[in-house]
Amino acid sequence: MGNNYHAEIKETSKELSVKERIAIKDTLNAIKIDEKTKECKENKEKFIINVDYYVTLSIHNEKSENKDYELFVIVDKNNGEKYVTGSSSFINSFTNIAEEMNGDDFSIECYRVASKNYKGKEFISCSII
Repeated sequence: MGNNYHAEIKETSKELSVKERIAIKDTLNAIKIDEKTKECKENKEKFIINVDYYVTLSIHNEKSENKDYELFVIVDKNNGEKYVTGSSSFINSFTNIAEEMNGDDFSIECYRVASKNYKGKEFISCSII
């Protein structure tokens, strides 16, 4: 990858070990929240994440149309799975919940919502459960 791609931890909800810091920056093996919410909506299933911790990554990718962007990664307490998104609607909903929870344990349900502004478009969001 060389200098074409660089991920840096911008914010994290807990102190990470060196191993966790390296692992969280690798989003290739993370489940994309956008795809998972589509799949769950089609199958009429709930998509729940039991939040262990979360991280905001600053990404620089020379090969991307938008060279600098952020990704948000959530790690599930139950299975250690990493979930990733760049969706601002999801990140806003999640951070509002996390701030109110103030470090207490919580779980979220992730889902898709039809846009009121753009016909046929959906955005992803979450709610505490």
